[in-house]
Amino acid sequence: MNFKSLMLAAAAATAVTGAHAADLPVAPEPVDYVKVCDAYGARFYYIPGTDTCLRVGGRIRAQYQLNDMTDGGAWATTASDGYEFLGRGYLYLDSRTATEWGLLRTFFELEASAAAGAEGAANVNKAFIQWGGFTFGYATSFFDYFTGQTFVGIVDRDYSDQTTNLIAYTAAFGNGFSATLSVEEGGFREVGTYDGQRYPDLVAALEVSQGWGGAKLAGALHHVNMTGTPDEDMGYAIQGGVVINLPMLTSGSNIAFQAAYADGALSYLNAAGYDGLAGSTSSGFNVGGGIYIQATPTVGLALDGSYLDVDLASTANDYNKWAIDGSVMWEPVSGFALGVDVGYSETDFDVTGDTDTLAAAFRVQRTF
Repeated sequence: MNFKSLMLAAAAATAVTGAHAADLPVAPEPVDYVKVCDAYGARFYYIPGTDTCLRVGGRIRAQYQLNDMTDGGAWATTASDGYEFLGRGYLYLDSRTATEWGLLRTFFELEASAAAGAEGAANVNKAFIQWGGFTFGYATSFFDYFTGQTFVGIVDRDYSDQTTNLIAYTAAFGNGFSATLSVEEGGFREVGTYDGQRYPDLVAALEVSQGWGGAKLAGALHHVNMTGTPDEDMGYAIQGGVVINLPMLTSGSNIAFQAAYADGALSYLNAAGYDGLAGSTSSGFNVGGGIYIQATPTVGLALDGSYLDVDLASTANDYNKWAIDGSVMWEPVSGFALGVDVGYSETDFDVTGDTDTLAAAFRVQRTF
């Protein structure tokens, strides 16, 4: 092949190659992939195209429990269920955006359960907005503090633990100190039969959270408007609590103490009965606390207890109640835990006598 023929062959090959190259797909533009947002902790991501960080989480819980095993409890009669199985799911959505007015946050928690042979409906556990120190929506009452730390809490201990509709403002003073003033829906705090609501509950709290632990002092005013009672009253409650870390034992261990007094506002004690009757109000107090020990990196031990004493208005059937609950929890994999829980409570009524409860549960839980 002479030089002229070689040049002609190269030109032809170049033409063919160019034609095929023109037919190849064009490389796509770079995709705006989801980016990690580390400003608010683990597992937050930027919503594409925005400066809002979002954390999507959830929890699945399976529980198997033995109901009241005392002589007068569920196991003593064929009319009651001696055991109960439970399946429950949670969905958490937490969004956060930095603004010139402060952090803008929304939080939503949805729960759905299936138990006692029936499918359960979904319930909204929390739905609130926080912005510049304000909290709007359905959130945990700012009165509440220590609510127990056992893995299941199979028997009811008497601490205030109420989610309610509210509007609140929290002022942070630095070094872990803060103060909150909260206006909360009184309907969630009614004990007994009420007529219509007139005034929401007013809650004020002082709180500190530091390396040693934390403490909180809270007070509440509650409008008492009982059905059939011509007089209206103003109930109130006050509570103080402290949680002390125990690093000398193990990291994560702590001990807690709490006490509360209420007059005409029994919900703030987690007490049954009625807030008032015939122009007088019911009153009472509770004391309680608990200890949590991180026995090993994967095993946690917890013990909670409470004592409640209630004087009911215009009746001799006052009562007191004490309860204790303990659990052992094993977390072999981060976010996956198994545990057993046993609890006992006894209520002593002045007129109708004593009632007691003994129950146990096994729980399997995955949080992600």
